[in-house]
Amino acid sequence: MNAIFQMIETVAEVQSTVLLTGESGTGKELVARAIHDLSPRAEKPFISINCGAFTETLLESELFGYMKGSFTGANTNRRGLFEAANTGTIFLDEIGEMSLAMQVKLLRVLQERRVRPVGAHDESPIDARVIAATNRDLKHMSDEGTFREDLYYRISVIPINLPPLRERTDDIIELIDHFLKKFCEQTGKQLSISPKATQILENYAWHGNVRELEHTIERAVALERTDEIQPEGLPDHITNYNPQRISAEFDLPDSGVNLVSHLDNLEKTYVVEALRKTGGNQTTAAELLHMQVRSLRHLLDKHSIRSLSAQMRSTD
Repeated sequence: MNAIFQMIETVAEVQSTVLLTGESGTGKELVARAIHDLSPRAEKPFISINCGAFTETLLESELFGYMKGSFTGANTNRRGLFEAANTGTIFLDEIGEMSLAMQVKLLRVLQERRVRPVGAHDESPIDARVIAATNRDLKHMSDEGTFREDLYYRISVIPINLPPLRERTDDIIELIDHFLKKFCEQTGKQLSISPKATQILENYAWHGNVRELEHTIERAVALERTDEIQPEGLPDHITNYNPQRISAEFDLPDSGVNLVSHLDNLEKTYVVEALRKTGGNQTTAAELLHMQVRSLRHLLDKHSIRSLSAQMRSTD
């Protein structure tokens, strides 16, 4: 993490595009804000957008703006986020969820440094530093053809990978202290945390990373009625976590296993089961799988089962 902090200070001084990678909850937006705050653009706007939260059409109008009358509901001209971030920084979170068609339009903006609002004939120059982030393997996606290779190399001029919390367990105690102080100040409480509860938190795997730890401390502070957080104040799945028991449930054959194929089959099984449970409703199925609808559709295409949801709806 010290190497990452040094990298943040170094890249803040230049204008190159940065690609932040890492699992969800590792603090990619915090790093993006730190780069902006340490840069010569610190007093200028920092604009953030989650690319996976919009459909292709809405994302285009959000990023580039639109002209009055360009589509139903466009009652006035509206500038896009690239123009709003002019002279500042725009943070494109979850860029791996962007459609191929939208990737082409973004690539042109990054190359030409000009934007054309939806429905407009003229372009406007923009000067916004771009920081992108994803929890997906964009290089693998580009090899598969689901993410443009030229865009990948355009946004990954300076790549920074944020390690998961389970790989930097020395940070856990400091993060616990930080979040405990933060939420005690917000609630007006004065709490400590017991050594036993701290040990449980240190031993947990934190698949949700720093964000999961933050929410765990927030919950514990909110619910605690004494002056010290005990193990009983932590969620059951954390206090009952036992990595030895979990690993014992798996039997790796002596001949080994094709992990990629196994995980692909497991992934497909969960997608099919989610669609079955929801009667083919992709939106609800995506919610069950804790992912964006666009990510689910990518998996449907990956496993060649796009028609499955329609078949389940008609059966229902």
